[in-house]
Amino acid sequence: MSDRITQLRNDFDGELKAVSADAGANALRDRWVGRKSGVITAEMKTLGKLSPEDRRVAGQRLNELKDYVEAEIEKLQADFAAKREAEQLVKERIDVTLPGRRIEAGHLHPITLLRQKIEDIFVSMGYEIEDGPEIETNFYNFDALNIPANHPARSPQDTFYINDHLALRSQTSTMQIHAMQKRRPPLRIAAPGRVFRRDTPDATHNPMFYQVEGLLIDRGITLGDLKGTVEEFVRRLFGPETRTRFRPSYFPFVEPGAEIDYTCFKCNGAGCRICKGSGWIEMGGSGMVHPNVLRAVGIDPEEFTGFAFGLGLDRLCALMYGLDDIRLLYENDVRFLEQFR
Repeated sequence: MSDRITQLRNDFDGELKAVSADAGANALRDRWVGRKSGVITAEMKTLGKLSPEDRRVAGQRLNELKDYVEAEIEKLQADFAAKREAEQLVKERIDVTLPGRRIEAGHLHPITLLRQKIEDIFVSMGYEIEDGPEIETNFYNFDALNIPANHPARSPQDTFYINDHLALRSQTSTMQIHAMQKRRPPLRIAAPGRVFRRDTPDATHNPMFYQVEGLLIDRGITLGDLKGTVEEFVRRLFGPETRTRFRPSYFPFVEPGAEIDYTCFKCNGAGCRICKGSGWIEMGGSGMVHPNVLRAVGIDPEEFTGFAFGLGLDRLCALMYGLDDIRLLYENDVRFLEQFR
């Protein structure tokens, strides 16, 4: 039995030298000291066949061999762990002499960039920037703007109603009413903000979008003041060579009303893909503030007159940046937004 145990130790030492990885060390442990089929475990089961004296000696030698096997395997595994740690440290080593990596800063959204540019132009022209609630009563959203009860804009198919009296505002014109209630003429405001309509999303429509409203109320204001203001605004936004034109149109809150077009900023009116060959791009609606709107906020239309105009930021932004789908502006795709640094 003594020779058998000596041979087992020699066999183990040979197998130990051949192990090169953690998995091999675990397999070696299972082979030699596994509870069910380990080599030493199997030898322990043969002790019952020996005489009491030989059993005592052989049992002691086998326990010593078992302790030796376990110690050697633990030492081997500790060596492997130390080697892995050393390799990881080398891999994660930081060269403190290298310059630091600058944290990448965020940037403004393209609609925000355009909105700020428009606000700066209005402020330079003597206008105040106005803000207001996005949830409005029917008075602010419709009644005070001279929109009759049977107008299609008041239909639930066009407006997001919260209840019978509240709705998400469908135009920034609501801020005209708030401003005229808070302050008496003379009054000059520009009111940018989000508006909401029941539009099916497509390349040119979105149920949420941005508008900018301009309003001026004072004594003796005429349609000529509106034209001069819009022309100056457009020249500052697109360049001194930009021209404008007004086409008669109807809006309940202005009389007379007009659609505003400006010469294409890309082709200067010659015709291109952006302006669809016409040389003109539609900006938005405008007109002289309707007397009923002035009466709704307690301003005498016999004493004061004014004009208002509005434009959509989303389509304008899409045109300026050459986008063929305004939904790109709201999908928060970082790959797209990184182009506007």
